[in-house]
Amino acid sequence: MTDENQGLGPREFIGRRGGDVVTLVGGSVIAAVPEAKRAAEEARRELRFDFLDDQAVLDLLRRRHLDEEGMFKAGFVHGVPLALVGLGVVLYWAGVAQYWEAATHRNSYLAISAAVVVIQLFFFVRSAMSHWGDPVKQNLRARAARYRQIAHIARRGGADIPAHYPHYGPYPFAATFRPEVDDREQSESKGADDHGHR
Repeated sequence: MTDENQGLGPREFIGRRGGDVVTLVGGSVIAAVPEAKRAAEEARRELRFDFLDDQAVLDLLRRRHLDEEGMFKAGFVHGVPLALVGLGVVLYWAGVAQYWEAATHRNSYLAISAAVVVIQLFFFVRSAMSHWGDPVKQNLRARAARYRQIAHIARRGGADIPAHYPHYGPYPFAATFRPEVDDREQSESKGADDHGHR
């Protein structure tokens, strides 16, 4: 268990909104709604994950929170410098550089500024692609997204489930399930069961 999850109770995980601690809704609560149970069984076959297994779901949601944190950090580390450098380049051009008399100095400034911004942009895109494009994490997001759908079906069917549970929104990108990667991940995981537990 990671440091961030160490202070959590046996059925708790950190929700996305504000970092609130959320208690897992038991699989029996979801399975009590026939439509949600059918959706969970279909999803199990499609995504190779037992959405009614409390321990597996708890591990999934804890890892999804860490993934969310990783996405934020990846964007922050490279996004903030890119924004600051870009803003600085524009402001300096608007206030100073465009008024230089020598065209060669202005052109040199533009060339150097463009090179710096392109380098910053490259690191930002590379970081984003390595995180968002990671196929193992895409499988994690695909399963988390499906679990959210199943929980909402159960809630609409009358189950006692909090609004917005499990507090992770839909994923319009980077949540495609890749079965070939899932097979590889499980085969490379020594002593892991069907859910990747050791």
